[in-house]
Amino acid sequence: MEVFWYLIIALVLAIFFILDGYNFGVGIIHLFFAKTEKDKELITKSAGLFWDFNEVWLVAGGGMLFMAFPTFYASVFSGFYLPLIIVLWLIVFRAIGLEFRGQFNFQMWKDIWDTSFGVSSLLLALFFGIALGNVVRGVNLGGVENGISAYEPHYFFLPLWDSSFSPLSETPGIIDWFTIIIGLIAVLTLAIHGANWIILKTNSSINNQLKMVIFKLTILLAVLTIVSLLVWQLVNPNSLDNFIDKPYLIIFPLIYFSGLVGLFFIKRFKKEVYGFIASTLVIVGGITSSLASLFPVILPSTHDQNESLTIYNTSATEYGLSVALGWGIIGFVLVIVYIIVQKRLLSGKIDKMDYGH
Repeated sequence: MEVFWYLIIALVLAIFFILDGYNFGVGIIHLFFAKTEKDKELITKSAGLFWDFNEVWLVAGGGMLFMAFPTFYASVFSGFYLPLIIVLWLIVFRAIGLEFRGQFNFQMWKDIWDTSFGVSSLLLALFFGIALGNVVRGVNLGGVENGISAYEPHYFFLPLWDSSFSPLSETPGIIDWFTIIIGLIAVLTLAIHGANWIILKTNSSINNQLKMVIFKLTILLAVLTIVSLLVWQLVNPNSLDNFIDKPYLIIFPLIYFSGLVGLFFIKRFKKEVYGFIASTLVIVGGITSSLASLFPVILPSTHDQNESLTIYNTSATEYGLSVALGWGIIGFVLVIVYIIVQKRLLSGKIDKMDYGH
């Protein structure tokens, strides 16, 4: 049951980053490329009509973590307390930026909430990438210093950054040069994804410009991907062991690189959906490759004194996991019904749909 719920939670989180990920990307594109009021309204609408449904997946993923892996949930939500509070406020300001923008027809009012939407989206993409970097790098479980644990083996607390700003420090911070690289990869990926969403759902005047933007950002993404793979070997020399021991896991990096290669042909795609599919593959491939490299570990320890957290030593009881299965099926049926309804109401271009007035 542990593996089953691990896969379900991974699926839910991947869906969240695919769906709400394009909202983050739309915010980034809105911040830097939307110049006319018509484009600003249209691009805001492409996120505003969907954001509340998309964030349900984050709530679902958090609830499932609490149910299936309570020790991991307790460890992460205490250790990453400060950045999680920052993320919470960013989510709030992104949402009110979308909802408040159209309430009054004053330019200063619109500019304030445009900035709120754009900056919050950018920082959310960055912080979620940094979070993935922390999971890949590992944390100081137990707060070990000079060979002595400061608290229980499955707990930790990280400052925002360590004075060394190094992932190799005995007491690394949340932000270091390695997690910043992963954060920038997340920003580029979601900006590309958001641009593809705008092209797919609107007739914005900057759609052709966005194809060139996607092409240029894909070059940067490819370079940073190579850099991250090289430094990952420095941070975690055993990061490729799972792929060597289980060669079938190579399918996940192949998904990532197939999407990355596809993005280079964005200007040649005859159907707008192809670009969105390509950026979706990049997101899915990146998340699954990271998880596959760690499995069954879900939070590595940076030292040998306390063992890493795995799906086996952090899971709920077998009974609890089995009871949750029945309720999970009911929940997914309701979500599927909602998806069908949303698809019927919001299919096609959204230019003429009302939002925010």
